[in-house]
Amino acid sequence: MKADFPVTGTTASELLRTDGIAKRFGDFSALSGIDLSVRKGEFLCLLGPSGCGKTTLLRIIAGLEAPSAGRLFMQQRDVTRLPASERDYGIVFQSYALFPNLDVAGNIAYGLKGRREDKQRRVTDLLDLIGLAGIEKKYPAQLSGGQQQRVALARALATSPGLLLLDEPLSALDARVREHLRREIKALQQKLGVTTIMVTHDQEEALTMADRVVVMNHGVIEQVGTPEEVYAQPASRFVADFVGHANWVDAVFSVETGVQVNQIGLSLQTLPALAVGQGALSLFIRPEDIVLHAHWEGGAMGEANTALADIEKIELLGGFYRVALNVPLWGNLRVNADVSRGDFQRLRLSPERRVPLTLPADKLRAYAKEDTGFASGAAA
Repeated sequence: MKADFPVTGTTASELLRTDGIAKRFGDFSALSGIDLSVRKGEFLCLLGPSGCGKTTLLRIIAGLEAPSAGRLFMQQRDVTRLPASERDYGIVFQSYALFPNLDVAGNIAYGLKGRREDKQRRVTDLLDLIGLAGIEKKYPAQLSGGQQQRVALARALATSPGLLLLDEPLSALDARVREHLRREIKALQQKLGVTTIMVTHDQEEALTMADRVVVMNHGVIEQVGTPEEVYAQPASRFVADFVGHANWVDAVFSVETGVQVNQIGLSLQTLPALAVGQGALSLFIRPEDIVLHAHWEGGAMGEANTALADIEKIELLGGFYRVALNVPLWGNLRVNADVSRGDFQRLRLSPERRVPLTLPADKLRAYAKEDTGFASGAAA
């Protein structure tokens, strides 16, 4: 990089920052005011549905696309207009993009400079690193999809870049290979300490690989947080729906009566702060957070967020069961509860049986009905 680039006031732990990055294609706005900080050594996932702008943002970071507005800083220097060839990164695409006429050694060494012996040594070291020693002379067509992707990763790492960009690197692979490579890429990233930004639409990839997840929708960032924060404390209804499975409960709130479902009061650990003091709510709870009981244990119906529910359907999903329930007391509310195999046997669940169900107050989150943001407020 040139020494005359203006230096920004970023911290020493920050490798990259975007300030108000926007991208327009004619009348279509692909990105709107993206502010994001990426720390040195972290694994960051850009997560979102197709068309949300995540790949466009990655291409702008890589210098493959110019922003319509905003600035990009890398290593505390403004690189917004710097060409891709002069940015310090390696990139791996979904399609691998290996040169079919070059063998593995030629592909990995393609961007390397220096003596032939040094290149050969670097190729050997990288193949050892990705667990593919001894395939130097093979061509891409002779490799499996997983092997091709690992060679593409080795090529991206060959020049020891300060930043590694991964654009849906695993989506073309079958499920078993994808799961295996997830672990390998994460372990390799941690071993090398290379700052990594990965684009994915797969929530499982993001939750298992990332140090932080950036959830995007319609060209804006909905939430940035650790996988645990994004999953357990979604900042908007979109995040709650997109990441994991969600149950939604229609409710109303007023200062006088609190939160009610079908005129039955429910307790929430955090109550919504509504400007007018009342309004319609959507309550959110994960299927695994719903508690089923073997027997009704005293108290009135509806006490402690508990009611009787009819079992309508049971599905075995490998390590757990998903139980579809209907709760007459709460206006025939339909919810799904995920139950471990052990609990399923203990509870002796079966179709058409009625079981007590509890919505724990500390697991319920409230969203204003007309809004997508979390309606936070005073503690209950």
